[in-house]
Amino acid sequence: MKAESRHVNAIDAFFQAKTAFVLRRGRAIRTKGRRCGHLQADVASAIGTNHCRYASAKSFGSSGVNERKTSTVDPEEVARFARLAETWWDPNGPMRPLHKFNPLRLRYIRDAACRHFDRDGRSAHPFSGLTVLDVGCGGGMLSEPLARMGGIVTGLDPAERNIAVASAHARTSGVDVRYLDDTVEDVVARGERYDIVLAMEVVEHVSDVGAFVQSCCAAVAPGGLLFMATLNRTLRAYALAIVGAEYVLGWLPRGTHQWEKFVKPDELTDAIEAGGLMVGELSGVSYNPLRDEWALSRDTSVNYLLVANGA
Repeated sequence: MKAESRHVNAIDAFFQAKTAFVLRRGRAIRTKGRRCGHLQADVASAIGTNHCRYASAKSFGSSGVNERKTSTVDPEEVARFARLAETWWDPNGPMRPLHKFNPLRLRYIRDAACRHFDRDGRSAHPFSGLTVLDVGCGGGMLSEPLARMGGIVTGLDPAERNIAVASAHARTSGVDVRYLDDTVEDVVARGERYDIVLAMEVVEHVSDVGAFVQSCCAAVAPGGLLFMATLNRTLRAYALAIVGAEYVLGWLPRGTHQWEKFVKPDELTDAIEAGGLMVGELSGVSYNPLRDEWALSRDTSVNYLLVANGA
């Protein structure tokens, strides 16, 4: 026990030193425009995919979240993102990096799904007839375009305010999406299954990764696909997604992410395989500051996406 305690204290001391170093570097960078641009590009790559909002739930408190014993809910996480609800569709607001990143997410999902289901990705409605479950849908930034592609989309979010914003936007846009203040655990308990299940930028915010992933796998219909995206638990992700984004540049509220809740690719892969699916593709994500756009990459040290199907 003493050895373990020394090990934990050593890790804490390391991250305190690392934080202090990055903060000092950040103050220096802010005085030099070119170097600041590099930091912003690195941080954009780290946070572009990670404005999560899910944590499964149903009993309403101040966060507008229902909590059940069988849920993987983290009420503090839900409350944090519920406070941002009205900003989901503002391309110049706190969700700006997500707006920039969304086209890549959609291409990744569309292309993998079209290959798997033998659909034409160039058609206007490649998802026609396919059922889609968007777990942690937030304001509906993935749900709506997937519905426009012909998908029969259900969006889940435990924050009532997110569901209200998503529903209102869909009505205004004339897009048919079923939004529910519900959890993936409840969906599975009702026996619902979907051709495509999405849990994008969600897993790093839940209270029990294994249980959450198992429920997501169980929601996939036979022959279906599961898409996930999250942050890797590396020093680089800590420096960029937390210290850089939250403390140096102030792009995210402090406390948005907890490094210990980031998930390594092998951990997520193991959890998915334990749920009965097999990861078929895993890609990193990188940001090009000259083009102001995101692209798939071999570098999974910060952000990564994956798709899994029935083993």
